[in-house]
Amino acid sequence: MADEVVLLDFWLSMFGMRVRIALAEKGIKYEYQEQDIFNKSPLLLEMNPIHKKIPVLIHNGKPVCESLIIVQYIDEVWNDKSPLLPSDPYQRAHARFWADFVDKKVYEVSRKLWTTKGEELEVGKKEFFEIYKILEGELGGKPYFGGETFGFVDLSLITFYSWFHVYEVFGNINIEAECPKIIAWAKRCLQKETVANSLADQKKVYEAVGQLRKIRGLE
Repeated sequence: MADEVVLLDFWLSMFGMRVRIALAEKGIKYEYQEQDIFNKSPLLLEMNPIHKKIPVLIHNGKPVCESLIIVQYIDEVWNDKSPLLPSDPYQRAHARFWADFVDKKVYEVSRKLWTTKGEELEVGKKEFFEIYKILEGELGGKPYFGGETFGFVDLSLITFYSWFHVYEVFGNINIEAECPKIIAWAKRCLQKETVANSLADQKKVYEAVGQLRKIRGLE
């Protein structure tokens, strides 16, 4: 029996993009179902009753939630090509640590750049570059976070690149000037079709976030 794979997602979500990249890396055919995050569908509420959030991967009727958990699930189930996590237990733990760092630190600090103003925004800018400089230190001179090949940490972070134009315009910052290694790494990742075709267009993200800012009264 062929696998039935459905992805409940929202095009703007950097978390959903992670799952899209993982599915592309593995060459998995799936049904994409765009969700209205402001008016959540009965299917989304049924499949993720705890968090009520996208992304949700539905594999043969069974839901898997939370983006990094979904990516690990995909890597374990479809383990015949393009491994995303290292086989060595220590290296695997190391990759999970840095992906967790991205989840815990990058999202919150990035969000401040388009949702705050004044002193709070200035603090957000400082924190943003502190976090990315830590990531640059971990990247070091390697082409990818895991070494020579694109992997779990790269996948967890590269999706934020779709939002870099948003951060630069609304945060009034220049990411390349402060973190050139991160931009060089991002461009390297984007040379992969699986990544480039899975990321939302920066300008479209910017336009959508501009509308969100108006709704929030930030414009």
